Amino acid sequence: MTLQQHPDDRLTPSAVAARIRRGLRGRSLVLVGLMGSGKSTVGRRLAARLELPFVDSDAEIEKAAGKTIPEIFATHGEAFFRDGERRVIARLLAEGGQVLATGGGAFMDPGTRALVRARGVSVWLKADLDVLMKRVRKRGGRPLLQAPDPEAVMRRLMEERYPVYATADITVESHESPHEVVVDAVIRAVLDYLPDHPPA
Repeated sequence: MTLQQHPDDRLTPSAVAARIRRGLRGRSLVLVGLMGSGKSTVGRRLAARLELPFVDSDAEIEKAAGKTIPEIFATHGEAFFRDGERRVIARLLAEGGQVLATGGGAFMDPGTRALVRARGVSVWLKADLDVLMKRVRKRGGRPLLQAPDPEAVMRRLMEERYPVYATADITVESHESPHEVVVDAVIRAVLDYLPDHPPA
């Protein structure tokens, strides 16, 4: 179905937002994907369109720890960070009714995936290597990319994580176009998904 042919195009934006909120029934929309896929940027716009709160799990982890994520990695290591990430995401999912952007590694944890499945609708923002590298180069502070060959690291992460991300409820391509285009694609995919997938 092309973007021009969607049956819900006749609805007003507020009616679309209301329909999605009703369909979620208190669940969160959980954005997953690699760093640079647009989870935070798209998530903020998506939340505004749906009139839902936006929460970034990385920001919540930093708030809880009183340190930035690079500082947590440097001081305590990745295992410590992942443990805190699990606990923070579990707390956020228990609150429900939000757009939640997760860190790139969060969905790799089986326990977190199970919680997302129970309390949310997961949306994978899938991007190709060129798009990801272009975006991450604009912003530093990526602990996993502090390596001589960041592109090789990103390729390895794609190989490891994409098969797991592919188990998300919904997949939307995140490409080099205005963020609102990706937001539109997410909204339409969610509208298609929700009627057939009520809460367990």
